[in-house]
Amino acid sequence: MKEENNGASKNKWSRIFRKKWFFPALYLTVAALLLSVVVWYQNVDNQVPDVADEQEQESDEYIPSSNDEDAEPVLDQQEVIQMPVVDQDQAEIVTKFYDYNAEQEDQEDSLVFYNNRYYQSTGIDIASATDETFDVVASLTGTVTEVKEDPLLGNVVVMTHDNDVTTYYASLDEVNVSADTDVEQGESVGTAGKNIFGKDNGMHVHFELRKDGNEVNPESFFNQSVASLDSVTDEESEASEDAVEDEQSDSAEEETDAPEEDNREEESDAPDEDAGAEDDALEDDTTDSDNASENE
Repeated sequence: MKEENNGASKNKWSRIFRKKWFFPALYLTVAALLLSVVVWYQNVDNQVPDVADEQEQESDEYIPSSNDEDAEPVLDQQEVIQMPVVDQDQAEIVTKFYDYNAEQEDQEDSLVFYNNRYYQSTGIDIASATDETFDVVASLTGTVTEVKEDPLLGNVVVMTHDNDVTTYYASLDEVNVSADTDVEQGESVGTAGKNIFGKDNGMHVHFELRKDGNEVNPESFFNQSVASLDSVTDEESEASEDAVEDEQSDSAEEETDAPEEDNREEESDAPDEDAGAEDDALEDDTTDSDNASENE
């Protein structure tokens, strides 16, 4: 019986092998299995995190260090220049900065009359709308370098700041700071008062803004960063270069004009020499004729 069953099964498989579709179906099945294995392997590989990538991500993360303190001066340079008063809405600029390029009306408002003379203002005078005293605050964070009492300008406070910037506060009644002290922006410097030089403005503070020792118009730089004052240095350097070029061109023109003037002088002197020679010849002829007449 077993032999009959084995023979039947062999005949069955032989009949299957003889089918035309058997081997193509076998190839497709094997190919599908291989493709499934490849796809599965790729998905597993993508899900496994790369150790090198994790290390790079960790290195890119910001780690605070003690060197961050060195960044403070850079932030100070970006400080915005403020008007030296607490309430800007109640402040009024009664004297403007004298600008040679400004309109005539603005130039008239920037003149200070004192001792029967008009003086050009090198800063601005700020008064209160109520004509009362008010607190004067630091326009920028800096160090007080000078505190003095001037007979004409009243109490004066000078502060230095980063980027070669200086602020100047005059006509103060009370002074709340002392020399060699650091003052933060917005801290009280003193109170507005009166002085002899600007007595027509009543209760006020005189404020000046200087870059590299040169006065600039404070109104043009209020609410702007300290770095904006660098444009003043660039403009001054360009103006100085233009002045040097003008001087060089003027000197070159003078040098080219000088030989022409010398030639003209020589030409003007030549006729005089010829005229002198003619006069000498006439004198010689006259003496010869006189001698001849005497001999006769």
